[in-house]
Amino acid sequence: MSTSINEGLALFLGGGGARAAYQAGVLRAFASARPEFEPQLLTGVSAGAINIAHLANRPGSFAEATETLEDLWRRIEVGRVFEVRTLPLLYHAMCVLSKLAIGWAPSLDPIRGMVDTAPLAEFLHESYGSSELLRVQENIDRGAVRAVALLGLEYATGRTISFCSGSEFHEWERPLRRAFRTNLRLEHVMASAALPLFFPAVDVGGTFYGDGGVRLTAPLASAVHLGAERLLAISTRYRPTGKEAEIPRFHGAPSPAQITGNLFAAMFLDVVDQDALQLERINSLIAKVPEGERNGLRNVGLLVIRPSRDLGALANDFEPKLPWMFRFLLRRLGGTNDRSQVLASTVLFQDDYLRLLLEIGEEDGHANLDALDKLMA
Repeated sequence: MSTSINEGLALFLGGGGARAAYQAGVLRAFASARPEFEPQLLTGVSAGAINIAHLANRPGSFAEATETLEDLWRRIEVGRVFEVRTLPLLYHAMCVLSKLAIGWAPSLDPIRGMVDTAPLAEFLHESYGSSELLRVQENIDRGAVRAVALLGLEYATGRTISFCSGSEFHEWERPLRRAFRTNLRLEHVMASAALPLFFPAVDVGGTFYGDGGVRLTAPLASAVHLGAERLLAISTRYRPTGKEAEIPRFHGAPSPAQITGNLFAAMFLDVVDQDALQLERINSLIAKVPEGERNGLRNVGLLVIRPSRDLGALANDFEPKLPWMFRFLLRRLGGTNDRSQVLASTVLFQDDYLRLLLEIGEEDGHANLDALDKLMA
């Protein structure tokens, strides 16, 4: 590991559910072509937190961790993310939908999600080696990692919480945002990745948390607070061209699935682009201020990698392979006439779809090696 090359180098991985397989492909390409690439500041939210936890909890080099991360995504399937047996799936889904429609008897135990994510917790426990991410601190102690942050939403207060481990950082607090030091565990990963309504909220220390992307207005802020000087962000959102953006994705009144898809895109996909634009504007302003008058503000180099293909549009070819009951429920919400299925692609943990995202990620990673070199220079 070259400390000088990676000093102040941060990695942020955003959300997007199954789309996060794309991030693993990009990182695999970067690490295989540039073995010296080892970001020291690791931050992630939602499905990106699953990837960040794996990279931070690695037993070997960062390049080796990207290999095993790709293997993790090749082993994931729907049944390893949530319960797919017909009766349990139907029961949870109907309970949530009934609660939304007509309420739920106070005397009954609350139903917090449409699916049971116990299989995901079991799968990640097996992949990470334990519920306590012990190697995170080991990597911090040996200098391979300086700090790690996983973001979750504290439902009771509406605050975005950054669960952090690291050798050199200060806890911070901003309006509706707070960071504190803790020993990272599997429950922090599950909390950050708990898609609202679909996945149940997660109890962490007596407080319930959900997907950190829900109210996340500044996804890159945690990396900056941790000391980032250069920042690589991998989004799972395809950026359409001007003409593509003008083409309607569907016709007629929007279905519940299409409305939900837009909400999910706003929460998990769009905010990275918005925050990246804000960071670039701040960089341009800082450059005009003399160094002695910047009051601690610094220029943060930024590289955002985005899919070269619309991952939502690709989902149309794989949605029919979902377990029939889950497919039935999604179709009842009315998303099959959308040329880019944001909602379906988020929960489409189909092995062939995930393999395709890994391949696209690797292709995009190799295509952006020059940009990575500029960031690391």
